[in-house]
Amino acid sequence: MNTTHFPHQLIKVLALAAMSLNMGFAQDTPKYPVKPIHLVIPFAASGPTDTMARVLLQKLADRLEQPVIIDNKAGAGGSIGAEFVTHAAPDGYTLLFTTSGVVTMNPSLSKVGFDTMRDFVPVVKAGSLASLLVVNPSLKVNNLNEFIQMAKSKPGKLNYATSGPGSASHLGMVMFNRLADIDLVHVPYKGAAPAVTDLMGSNVDVMLMGLTTVLPFVSSGKLQALGISTLQPSTMAPNVPTIASFGFTGFEVSNWLGIFAPQNTPASIVNRLNAEFNAVNKLPDVKMKLAKEGIDPAASNTPAQFKEYVQSEITRWSKTIKDANIKDN
Repeated sequence: MNTTHFPHQLIKVLALAAMSLNMGFAQDTPKYPVKPIHLVIPFAASGPTDTMARVLLQKLADRLEQPVIIDNKAGAGGSIGAEFVTHAAPDGYTLLFTTSGVVTMNPSLSKVGFDTMRDFVPVVKAGSLASLLVVNPSLKVNNLNEFIQMAKSKPGKLNYATSGPGSASHLGMVMFNRLADIDLVHVPYKGAAPAVTDLMGSNVDVMLMGLTTVLPFVSSGKLQALGISTLQPSTMAPNVPTIASFGFTGFEVSNWLGIFAPQNTPASIVNRLNAEFNAVNKLPDVKMKLAKEGIDPAASNTPAQFKEYVQSEITRWSKTIKDANIKDN
């Protein structure tokens, strides 16, 4: 046997093997995306989720080099659109863009066709919206401490309005009631508008409602803001102290927005989407447009960090709902 050419033959064989291996990897990791991405919003074409999606839309499309199409699939408080995404192919072309209530509150309030941690991959936290604790000025309290003192002196006599049972405004007030050790009576409404109207008419005493919904009435003097529900003050209402600063450490009721993909979506796709959403959120013009809508873009976060946060929110709200025996009706 002539072994003179053996090293050259071995090198050739190894080179061919390496080429085959590389081709195999290339086939296993196709380019993404190669077609339009559908962003399912589980609400009608209005509200903060839709607003933020449309602000991000073109920037995302430019970075991904593919159109990003909004699909509004409303119904059942967001649960219909969320369940729709669980049946989509896990290929990164159908995503859920939703508020926190759909994925962290709804499953504990009523029977839904999905399990958040089982059926979705959390991709990225996109933003959040603060709420203001507001009263009618006729109540004549100067700050949150005075309101709490009044409530303690009149147990069961003061009431609070919400946009409905199981809503974020309801669950936030349930948590505040417990932490402040006061007894406020729940008065549910069918939506925020009639609740705000009755608060301005002195038919109810207090409410916790989205900042952009009540801020115009605070600015006009028709309502008085006692505190904001986020851990940090808002640039839109810089003179309103946080509720947490009154001794309720950690009190936070944030209607946050996030992106979710169907379970089993490849990590490479999830990481790509995460990076692009984080990058767009940092753009000055995007931050400015969102600020006008009362939306605070989230700081950069990884899929792992967002997953941990979502789980903590589910735990927190499920306990609140169970302890207060709240039903969505």
